[in-house]
Formats: sequence, structure tokens, C-alpha cells
Amino acid sequence: MGEGTTMHITIDGNRYEVGGETTVLEVALAHGIPIPTLCHDPYLSNSGACRICLVELEESGQLVTSCNEAVTDGLVVRTDTERVIAARRDMLDLMLSDHYLDCITCEATGACELQDLAYQYDMEDSTFGSPKERRHEKMAANPFIEFDRDKCILCGKCIRVDREVQCSFAIDFAERGFGTTVTASLGEDLGGEHSTCVFCGQCVDACPTAALTFKPSIRRGRDYQLRPVTTVCPYCGVGCQLTLKLDDSTRSVVRVAGARRENSPNPAGQTCVKGRFAHEFISHPDRLTVPLIREGSGFREATWDEALDHVAGKLTEVVAEHGADSVGGLSSARCTNEENYLMQKFMRAVIGTNNVDHCARLCHASTVAGLGSAFGSGAMTNSLDDLAEADAIFVIGSNPTENHPVIGSMIKAAQAAGSKLVVADPRWIELSEIADVAVQQRPGSDVALINGMIHVILRDGLEDQEFLRERTENFDAIRDIVADYTPQRVAEITGISAEDIEAAAHIYGGADRASMYFAMGITQHHTGTDNVLALANLAMLTGNVGRPGTGVNPLRGQNNVQGACDMGALPNVYPGYQPVTDEAARSKFSEAWGTPLPGEPGLTIVEMLKAAGSDIRALYIMGENPFLSDPDQNHVVKALESLDFLVVQDIFLTETAEFADVIFPAASFAEKDGTFTNTERRVQRVQFALPAPGEAKGDGEILSLLARRMGHEIGGYAFEDVLEEVRSLTPSYAGIAPERLHLGLQWPCPSLDHPGTKILHTEGFARGRGRFHPTVHMPAAEAPDEEYDFVLMTGRMLYHYHTGTMTRRSTAINEREPRAYVEINQEDARRLGVTDEGRVEVASRRGTVTTWARVGLTVPPGHLFMPFHYAESPANRLTDTVLDPVAKIPELKVSAVKIRAVQD
Repeated sequence: MGEGTTMHITIDGNRYEVGGETTVLEVALAHGIPIPTLCHDPYLSNSGACRICLVELEESGQLVTSCNEAVTDGLVVRTDTERVIAARRDMLDLMLSDHYLDCITCEATGACELQDLAYQYDMEDSTFGSPKERRHEKMAANPFIEFDRDKCILCGKCIRVDREVQCSFAIDFAERGFGTTVTASLGEDLGGEHSTCVFCGQCVDACPTAALTFKPSIRRGRDYQLRPVTTVCPYCGVGCQLTLKLDDSTRSVVRVAGARRENSPNPAGQTCVKGRFAHEFISHPDRLTVPLIREGSGFREATWDEALDHVAGKLTEVVAEHGADSVGGLSSARCTNEENYLMQKFMRAVIGTNNVDHCARLCHASTVAGLGSAFGSGAMTNSLDDLAEADAIFVIGSNPTENHPVIGSMIKAAQAAGSKLVVADPRWIELSEIADVAVQQRPGSDVALINGMIHVILRDGLEDQEFLRERTENFDAIRDIVADYTPQRVAEITGISAEDIEAAAHIYGGADRASMYFAMGITQHHTGTDNVLALANLAMLTGNVGRPGTGVNPLRGQNNVQGACDMGALPNVYPGYQPVTDEAARSKFSEAWGTPLPGEPGLTIVEMLKAAGSDIRALYIMGENPFLSDPDQNHVVKALESLDFLVVQDIFLTETAEFADVIFPAASFAEKDGTFTNTERRVQRVQFALPAPGEAKGDGEILSLLARRMGHEIGGYAFEDVLEEVRSLTPSYAGIAPERLHLGLQWPCPSLDHPGTKILHTEGFARGRGRFHPTVHMPAAEAPDEEYDFVLMTGRMLYHYHTGTMTRRSTAINEREPRAYVEINQEDARRLGVTDEGRVEVASRRGTVTTWARVGLTVPPGHLFMPFHYAESPANRLTDTVLDPVAKIPELKVSAVKIRAVQD
């Protein structure tokens, strides 16, 4: 029967109408009819493995698994006959006969579904006898997950969630009969040499018993002893909803579960290893607990009154002597929307300058500039939930399985379901392995590659002429330019074969619905804005904007980098991207804040640091660590040392805070209320879970108290009050009220009755017509030469995050990836005498770093890759400060370096 067919089913004497294909179990659960199950999950395929969900068909008298029994019109089912109950008891009897019953000390007691059913069906033990001793050793060689085979009931949920949601194919059944077990590759532990497990933890969430357990939480409390609070992950821009399981007696997070909620980016409870395990930092003894004031070469503790008075006095003094523009402020993508709003308001209304910026400058400033020019909006155009509708997916300059793992899994699932996949990245990443076309372009050659694809699409008549005619302008400006980018010429520039360029163009251009995903591999170049404009050209050329399964989708790197931009923590715009140079916008904010506002754009992060000690005399840094995140670390050190006054507000004594004159102790994400906005423009509720340690305060409260001491009132810092002010001044957030946050609304949401916007530019672009911009290939600013003969790329990796402040204080994470490294091709390693895990020195024109080598095939010959999370081997000591002229983003992805083996 078709999807729209209406059928009737009778369950336990009650008649129900159903439409479309469904199962008996789904109908029963939808109507509150209890049918027990141990292997069913609404987000997984049905297997019927546990056979606990048996029901009786009236017509045939058969006992069938309700999860597999499709509803047919007129079907009559009984769920509670004596035969059904007896059969369920038999199934339980067999499971218990093979189950080690240590319920008194078992971690899952109180949350074990097998235990619950044994209680429901009054079974103290198996009639066959249950094992009294262990028969198998627990497998727990990794720091994250313990496998206890003696408690496995072979339901297969862990295997299905691994295959169907995570798509890692890390575990499977092995052996047969009584020897059947769940195992990782070659019988190794999950962390074994050949394992593809990424420790997302979804298998543990899925397990109905204690066969799988989170190691870090063992003996720290059972589920019923812990208080759950659902909030938003503090790591990447996916914005997964998490449930923190809290022990109030120790003020700590014991474990984390993926929260299953509609209108969220992870409705199946997906998580990554960082969201799941990197939470120890919240209660770490290194947390700042009291204000600190510099005294000599160190710091002394101070009261809040003393510290606030000192900062207020010094900032007032600097402004009086050098002017408001001598002060700069760095806001934070790790703080809430409301805190970012207050920070930019403090800088503009209290200090009187537009010198406010944050780390978006270092990641997606070129996205905002490029897409803003082409489309009128710099945000991700589509929603994550329509990724599965793409016929083709183009991933360029992004490694989502490591940097945005939940999105990486979504891409793998879409590819497995039939979507074509094209991957372009200088490194051979995980998605390259499964791509229909995978290419490794030379770093800095993205415009050439994209123009080459446009050339092929036009040559072969794959463009969407109606879309071009009805929705775009300035197309003729690119036609002549891309004519020069033949596959043969592009092959010379990029190092990609002409055949692969054509194949990639045909997949993307030939699809009815094609989506593209990119990240810092596109944006962190001196041509970053042109890279983004070229991608916008490609999408408009093929009509892949404004429909499900299409779009231009930048993947934001940090949990609230989108929100910090939305809130105006940028030097050229107020909240909602209203230009500071626009007189009407300036008048509106000036009236609302009760003070005149400056009309000239301020300085960016990189510009502030360059001007430190001259035009910039004081800096207020909230939740940023430029010592590790900004390019050319030696220059950053000189800049911080040159300031007359530095205030740092953070949760730890970071490397940047070591240079401060005053340090304010701040609250972490788990200790505050507010909102984050994720990469798909979804505004989500961050909920208070634990009190901040010691005297630490929320960032908004600190700003409010400081403003008051400087003679200004910037309003209350309660998130509801701040969000109401944001709504009143920011049209795109006008409908996102506190009472609507459970809806997971995506901006623009202009009114309280608006449902939010899942897809941008459906009928027209924000600027009217989408505008084509001609782009030409320009080589990277720094090319390798005879001395510096390697190209260094920098970026993130799976287990650590940004400057490592949080993840490196999480024991399990740090045990898995304890030290820095540089990836080098095995051909180069042989030539230079570099061994795997051997010590090496990497040097650029700006500095030298010593680290460990990882030899392999991930990077091509002549190229290196370093993660930037490690203070002891800081990759950004090597990088260049050359900027994109439009977005002012530094070229972190291409630096000329040399490498040599050194002795330990």
C-alpha cells in the first residue's frame, strides 16, 4: 500500500486508523499501549533480535515480533494474552541464563532495561540457572568505554547505531551460536590499532544493560542518583543538545548523554568524543575562583570590589589620556549570545569605540564578507536535517568527521543512502575514502579548482538557465574569466587531474539537488573572500540555493561563533549585522542605549594586536586565548607585552592571561543561563547546571558591574532581560523570545508567530538578486623555496578543541591524545630520516617548534599538517599574519617551513 493509504488496525479490542507504512509496535507506542522491547529504537532499523515485543495475531494465532510486523488493513492483534506473556518470559529466561547477575554492584542498576523487565515479569533468576562467575575478561584498554561480554544480550543496538547513525562500522557480531559476541576489528579493544571507533559513546547510550559502560563514570553514581540537566554542547558549531548527569555533592558532571529532542541538530542523541567525555574541565582544580591582580612578576588574590575598581579606574584613565579608540575588546564564541551582546554594548556605549572583535575573524570572517556580498547574508543557507535530501554533496576545505563529527556522520549516512560525494582537501581525510571523487588540491588553489568546475559546467550545458535569468545578476562578469580555466590549466595549478576536475563538475552540476559544505580550509587564506565568492558562483550557476538538499553551508568552528557574530561582536556591525556606518542603525542603538555612538568601523583582532603599544593601549579579553589562536605567536607576545593595561576574563589562567594586569574569574557554560546559536542559525537554550566555583561570576554580571563603576548602566544581565533587548533591536531575532526557545527556532524569525527559517533565499536573496563576482587564482602569499621547502597547514583534530584549554583538562581525552604532532608524508620522512613518533623541529621565518612526527599518507609530499591545540608545540608560532584585504582574516593554511629530525 502507498504512503497515503489509510488502514485500520485493532489492538487489544481498540480500533486505530493509520496512514502509510508502519509497524504494529509503532502504532502501539503512538497510542500509549505498552509493548516491552530490548532492541527497538525509533532511529534505527528493526531487527527483532530480542523477541520481547512478541504479540499474537488473532486470525492466524501466530506470535510475531511487533517491531517487524507491518500493519495491514483489518489486522487484529493482542498484546497481553497468556501465550504472549509466556513467550516473553521464555525469552527473558534464556537471556538471564547467559547473563552475569551482579545487580548489587552493577553500574546500570536502576537504568537496566533487562532488570526492569525481570521485575515486571517476576523473574529472580533463570530456570536454567544464571552464571555465578565471570566467563570473560572485561575489555577496557581504551580510556573511554568498557565492554563486559558477560552482560551482553546480543540485541545488536550498539552495532546498528554504529552503522546507521555514527557510520563508523567499528563493531559487529563475530562467531556463531553460543560463541556469538560483539567485537571490534580483529577482536581488538575499541581503541585498538585497526579500530575505526571514534568514541562517540552512542553505543553505550543504546545498550539496554551494562554490557557497555562509560569508564570515566564508573563508581561515581548510578543514573537515579544523578540530577539531569539538558543544555548545549560547548564545543563545535553543530550545537548538539546534551544531558549532563550531575552529582551535586561533588559539584561535578559524572557523565553526559545525548539529548533526544525534536527541533535540535542531533535528534537521535548524536554526540562526539569531546561532547561526551571532555567535561572534567568544569570542576577542574585549575579553575579560577577569585580575581587576581598583578604584583611584580606574579599575581595576588583580590576582592571583587578591589579588582573592579582597579579596572574601571585604569580604563577610564586610558580613555581620558589617549581616547576611546585606544581601548580594544575581544569577545568570545564560547560565551552566550547575551554575554556577547553585553560585551559589544560595553565597548560601544561605555568605552565609546567600535574596537570589538572575536575569533570569527580567524575562522569565518571571509564567509560573512563573501556570502554577504553574493547573497546578502553571510550565514549557512540550509538546515542540517535536509542534508539527507541532497543528490550530491561537495565537501571542500573541511574535515567534518574530525571537526564537526555529527555532521560528518550525517554526510556518511547520506552517501551510504545514495548521495554522490565529492571531496576536495589537500589532506586525504576520512571522507576521501568513501567519496565518488576525492581530490587533493594544492593549498591556496581553491579558486582555480572552483572556476575549473564552473568552466566544465558551462561547457557541457549543466547550468540552470532559468535560475540565472530569474534570480541572479552580473553572470556575464564571470563567463569570460572562467573560460580561461580549462581542466588542463586548472590541473597545472591545483595538481589535480583534468579527468577528476571534470568528474567533480559533472557530479555537482548534474545533480538536481547539490549541497556544499566548507570550513577553514576555504576561509583561512589571503584569498578567503574570493574562495567563498567562487563557491557562491558555483551554487548560483547550478540553481543550488533556496531548496532542500542544496545550499552553501559554512560549518562554524565554535559553539557560538555564529551567535557572537549575530550579536554584533564585530568592529563594523551592530547586532543583526546592522552597519555602524548606517546613520539610521546608529541612531536606533544610540537612542536605546542612551549615549552617542562612534560611526567609524573599529579594528579587527589582528589589527588590534598589530597596534598594541601605539594606537591600542589597553585590551579587554573575554574568553579568548590569542597567544595560541592567533598567527605569528612571537608577534602576539610582543603585542601583549606592549600594552599599558590588559584585562583577561576567563575560566582558567590561560597562556594569554599570564600577561594580564587583572584577571576576572568567569563561569563556564554549565554555570550559566543563556542561548547559543549554532552553525545552522538555530538558537538554543543553555541551562544553568552547577554553581560556579569559588567567587567566579558570569561574564554578563562582570560586565554589568564594571560598567556601573564606570558610570554607566548597560541593563540587567539575566539572560531573559538581555534577550528581550536583543529582540527589540535585532529584526532577525525579534520572534525568538525566551518562552519559544524550546522550538529550536532558526533566524530570521521576525515575529512571535513566525516559525523560523529553515532555508534561506527560497524565493529571493536577502539582497534581491544573487550577485556573481569574478574571481581569479592568486597564489598563496608565502611560497616554499630552497630553504623553507615545505608547505605547512594548520587546523584542528578530533580529540582536542581550539587552544586546548578545556579538552586538555579532561583525563580520558588527554590520555588518548596527550601530545602534539606534525603529519609528514612517508616519502619525505624517508628522505629526511624522520621516524614515526620521532622528534622533529619545524621552523618558519617567524619561529621554531619542536614536536613529534606522524608519518603516513594523509598529507602529500612537500606538505605538513599541525594541530594548534598544544601550548608546548604551538603551531601558530610558525604561521603568517598576511591578511585577506576584505575580511582581514589571516592566511593560517599556508606557511613555508622546513623540518628536520632532532634527538629527544
